Amino acid sequence: MKIGFVGLGTMGAPMAGNLVAAGFDVTVHNRTRQREEGFEKRASSPAEVASDKDLVVMMVSDTPDVEEVLFGPHGVVHGAPPGALIVDMSTISADATKDFGARLAEHDIAMIDAPVSGGSEGAEKGTLTIMVGGDEADVERARPVLDVLGGKVTHIGPLGSGQLTKAVNQVIISGYFEGVAEGLVLAMKSGLDPYKVVEALSAGMARSAVLEMRAKNMIEQTYPLGFKLALHLKDLKIALESGIDLPVARMVKETEERLVAEHGDEDMSALAIEVRRKAGL
Repeated sequence: MKIGFVGLGTMGAPMAGNLVAAGFDVTVHNRTRQREEGFEKRASSPAEVASDKDLVVMMVSDTPDVEEVLFGPHGVVHGAPPGALIVDMSTISADATKDFGARLAEHDIAMIDAPVSGGSEGAEKGTLTIMVGGDEADVERARPVLDVLGGKVTHIGPLGSGQLTKAVNQVIISGYFEGVAEGLVLAMKSGLDPYKVVEALSAGMARSAVLEMRAKNMIEQTYPLGFKLALHLKDLKIALESGIDLPVARMVKETEERLVAEHGDEDMSALAIEVRRKAGL
């Protein structure tokens, strides 16, 4: 299988690397061309990266970026052969995803949406959780690639279902991050050893990936990148466009908006900065 891969950021670069390591014939493209260094096969544009490929994976930041990669002057649609399959692993609007799929179908190009959860750690280890939307036959075509990139691959439903599921994920983890940050502030203000508190809670109902992987960040006030706070803010805005009343998500969005100018490129556990500030820590 010949694969094109567009988007070599914090997530995309290790994902593309894992596909190469698995033996796939991979050609890469990134808007900042220096990021392509280390990959043997490189293309000068999305159109070129899609040329003669069976499948094109995209991992870019936002809805306008996906549209540009697909339909811009040098977009995938101008290079991909009829019958090619686009696997969009970005996190974008579900409505836009459906529109992009319809536009690609006019060129006999199929599309599935396959956003991920698991951060840079999951991308590096190939253990991402992948939420997939699209036709069953197209999902099965992509399965060998998805199985390399993810530890859990779930076909949710038709095109756009993956993006809607990712929105649910981002709403839920809003509560996890906020809850862990508030709980640790309570522990510290009460004079407890926060490390021992985390140890005690790690086997109970409060256990979570956030508690396990991000509590140390919050205690030590260091926020090395796993998943950018700015990107989570973008994702929450997409979820809140539903018009559904989501009070925790709305509160976290407002907190992230206050933090994003100075901490947008840090891990979203930087939410703890605002919680600590309000508590006088």
